[in-house]
Amino acid sequence: MLSLEHLTELTRAYEAELDAPVREFAIGKTHFDFNTTPQLMGVVNLSPDSWYQESVCRTTESAIERGELLVAQGAALVDVGGESSVLDAERVEASQQAARLVPVVRGLAEAGILVSAETYQPAVAQSCLEAGAAVINLTGPGEAEAIYHLCAEHEAAVIICFVQGENVRAVDELELEADPIPVMLEFFAREIERAEKTGVQKILIDPGLGFYYRNLDDSSVRIQRQMEVFLNTFRLRKLGWPVCHALPHAAEIFKDEVRCAEPFFAVLAALGKASLFRTHEVPRTRAVLETLGVY
Repeated sequence: MLSLEHLTELTRAYEAELDAPVREFAIGKTHFDFNTTPQLMGVVNLSPDSWYQESVCRTTESAIERGELLVAQGAALVDVGGESSVLDAERVEASQQAARLVPVVRGLAEAGILVSAETYQPAVAQSCLEAGAAVINLTGPGEAEAIYHLCAEHEAAVIICFVQGENVRAVDELELEADPIPVMLEFFAREIERAEKTGVQKILIDPGLGFYYRNLDDSSVRIQRQMEVFLNTFRLRKLGWPVCHALPHAAEIFKDEVRCAEPFFAVLAALGKASLFRTHEVPRTRAVLETLGVY
């Protein structure tokens, strides 16, 4: 149960890490002050079997329109994906992903919108970067080295997601101790070092517990894990880079009110000092963060 006593105990145990600064940098021509001003990243899904149907766009034109709307609603970036992360969703070849993504990335970039392309495949990353993507949302370490080189070459930012497996579509069971942060610190420290060695200078890290690990089918277990990580986010800041959170749906709990889930989890992520909130519900999440006084 989440309580003031729990929060007090957490802050007392890790008080020295509460105010750890993180690096600030520009993405495109926009400077991000990650220490004081959290930002929102809206979502456009080009995969028809993505779970969050409100974000699915079936044409290039509708995807660009949604991206423009998300920015008008307050998103600083737009994350575009060409393959669903749901385990049983269709596997999409790199060439098909690129065919879906590139026209949308180019259209949004030409409109002056900062675009993040979600992928774990170097060929897709390269196509999107050449089309104007400013960020690669890297959903798996399997071919990360090649993608880091591409990001460095294009002076792009990379969001490194915590994925236990080659990529988000090749996970089995999530292995975490009672305290999940030490394993994440080890993973991110290793990947940050790899990225920096290739010349990447703009990094965010994402704990990524929204991915579909088979031993998290029990929604109560998964949600408890997610809440725990949200509140402990500030402990990851000692790595020196800002933390991004993909806000979860928790449809089994919220049911008909599923569109309220992401704004609720944004409260926990904000308490944990997240710097970037990836959300399908930009106006709702923005309103919550404004109410908390952190946006």
